Amino acid sequence: MPAFENNDRVTDLFVIGGGINGCGIARDAAGRGLSVTLAEMGDLAQATSSSSTKLFHGGLRYLEFFEFRLVREALREREVLLNAMPHISWSMRFVLPYSADMRFESDTPTSRLLSRIMPWMKGRRPAWLIRLGLFLYDHLGGRNLLPGTETLDLSDDEAGRPLQERFRLAYEYSDCWVQDARLVVLNARDAEARGATILTRTKVVAAERRDEVWHVTTEGREGRREHNARALVNAGGPWVENVITNTVRINTRESIRLVRGSHIVTRKLYDHDRCYFFQGEDGRICFAIPYEQDFTLIGTTDQDHQGPPGEAVCTDAEKDYLCAFVSNYFKTPVTRDDIVWTYSGVRPLYNDGASSATAATRDYVLSLDDQAGLPLLNVFGGKITTYRRLAEGAMAKLAPYFQDMRSEWTARASLPGGEFAPTETDRILGELMREYPFLDSAWAERMLRHYGLDAREILGNAKSAEDLGQDFGATLRASEVNWLMKKEWAQTAEDIVWRRTKLGLRLSASEIEKLAEYMKTRLADPQARVAE
Repeated sequence: MPAFENNDRVTDLFVIGGGINGCGIARDAAGRGLSVTLAEMGDLAQATSSSSTKLFHGGLRYLEFFEFRLVREALREREVLLNAMPHISWSMRFVLPYSADMRFESDTPTSRLLSRIMPWMKGRRPAWLIRLGLFLYDHLGGRNLLPGTETLDLSDDEAGRPLQERFRLAYEYSDCWVQDARLVVLNARDAEARGATILTRTKVVAAERRDEVWHVTTEGREGRREHNARALVNAGGPWVENVITNTVRINTRESIRLVRGSHIVTRKLYDHDRCYFFQGEDGRICFAIPYEQDFTLIGTTDQDHQGPPGEAVCTDAEKDYLCAFVSNYFKTPVTRDDIVWTYSGVRPLYNDGASSATAATRDYVLSLDDQAGLPLLNVFGGKITTYRRLAEGAMAKLAPYFQDMRSEWTARASLPGGEFAPTETDRILGELMREYPFLDSAWAERMLRHYGLDAREILGNAKSAEDLGQDFGATLRASEVNWLMKKEWAQTAEDIVWRRTKLGLRLSASEIEKLAEYMKTRLADPQARVAE
């Protein structure tokens, strides 16, 4: 392994960070004709971008903070993204139960205004206020694919069965689900297809302006290398401040607020396919969402995080908090015994001085540091829903440095495997089951929801499950593992079972170990790989 390698080629753009913002920017830039290199110190989407609540949503509660521009932008993006990735995103209906006796300890601009105008409403969100918020939610960003809000009588609607009797009324509205880690990988794949170089498990250890270019030093499997670039993007997520201070070594007054969002996954708590939007007495909100066919996802918390971002875990206190939160709504209490998995991620919110983690802005800030005509663009904050718009904003900031850069394009482009209309999903699922009759409905749906039209690449000419190679359990076969290693930078069992898929929920420890050994063998001996 070489101790140091100097790459004399000058890349237009070097991106630090393989989360959704970094991969989105790399894809956008590559599609505009720029040469791009992206370095991620771990696996793609290894941190915050695989730890979300998995929603494309406008953020209904952000209306209480008067974040109208952010909500409008996010609502407009929902349908753009649904059209671009119908395999990994789909619409869902959310049920918001309401009871007149509900009280909240809320300190939002809206609650403070109501308290001044109508003191007797302190601690309450009246039904008319919720309905007004949902009206704005329906119309603020435009809506073509998604149905609007409806009022439900929970006494005769299936959504009322799991809930306590005190909830007789609910509002049902639309938002969207997305497989967050797959979204990141698909952006990286599309960036690579358009000419970008994607380096995983490659850490940027230094970057400096010298001799009219950025000199970026990385350490990875191939040893230490130096890259040259005309512009540098710091999309380090929770590590963005560390990159500025310790990698690029410049001073800044801007900072981030690390907010931990923890989730629990439980056994399936109810039988229908709708989600719940619950309001807490502490002013927070919580979702309960059907997850991976046989489970329910509950989250999230908003807790200021101390310590390294990579060490975020769902604490016992957070588990108890989430169980108690939803137990205030469900007839059958949810306990720790119901939990089958937890995960936690750190959101790098722009530090706007908000009084609480819940009130901190979810908007993004793009900060340009220009010295000697060599730009450094630092990305603070952001939401997974607005990643594409953030990337466009980043390219707008960098446009003066690249006169030949092509115009915006991502709003009209599908991600790999998603080259079909959202209305065609059922037809394609049926075709997949006819072409591969050994697939049961759950297996076929998993393949479509993860890979879209690329599922046929993985399944190939197989006439039986055995034709797909070694069985690791839960429908995961060697052909899929090989494809993920070849096409999607997967190198460890964790990459596959928790990020490329969520099969870790179904595989045993021994099955995951068997997968790890198989992948280790293939990485050590390239000749062992299936012929390309």
